[in-house]
Amino acid sequence: MDVVVCLKRVPDTEIRVRFADGATMIEPEGIKYIVSPYDEFALEAALRTAEASGEGRVTVMTLGDESSQETLRTALAVGADAAVLLHGSVTMDGLATAKALAAELKTRDEPLVLFGVKAGDDDQQQVGPMVATLLNRPCATNVTSFEVRERVVRCDRDVEGGTEVVELDLPAVVTLTKGDFELRYASLRGIMAAKRKPLEAKDADRPEGRLTVARLAHPPESAEGRIIGDGPEAVPELVRLLRDEAKVL
Repeated sequence: MDVVVCLKRVPDTEIRVRFADGATMIEPEGIKYIVSPYDEFALEAALRTAEASGEGRVTVMTLGDESSQETLRTALAVGADAAVLLHGSVTMDGLATAKALAAELKTRDEPLVLFGVKAGDDDQQQVGPMVATLLNRPCATNVTSFEVRERVVRCDRDVEGGTEVVELDLPAVVTLTKGDFELRYASLRGIMAAKRKPLEAKDADRPEGRLTVARLAHPPESAEGRIIGDGPEAVPELVRLLRDEAKVL
């Protein structure tokens, strides 16, 4: 089973970002970049799928500049077999990104394409389903686990109050969320081997983005908490504050 995993390079989710260019972009200076956490689930799922079948290759792909090679090498270090870097700018326009990825995927014959359910920076859940539509493939989103059975992939999806099970005919696209697939650590041997694995760079067939960022802003500071009393005697005052100040009753 050959699998393609589409990855995105995003700022470390534990840092506090600064804005640049009139607060329309993140200031890149001094920022540590990582593989988007949900894409890590997709990568681990691909590695396990290839291992379970006993054969097949895992190829990782990303859209970005030369600095995105670091993201791809990280994936190669944990076990991916090959990488493709599509040279092109990444914007908030998910459709432009999807078209660039789909153009490359149309030239390939891997039956399964995996994405994280959303990117760790813009939080959109668009690119995976858009790519599936452009490729005319079935798509399952928000998948926690899946199993490939001959020419079918059986997916478990978390839904309100339970689990939904869907089956897709291959070739297909699946987006992964947090579930069974925590990414393994890279070994020293894997890190050394990653330097020798193929990484192909090519220009992306990416259309002009039609979505632009008007302004970025940090979330407002939360108000300090208050202790209004202790025990049942505090309930009337709590109800009054929820009704008159918080306006939630």
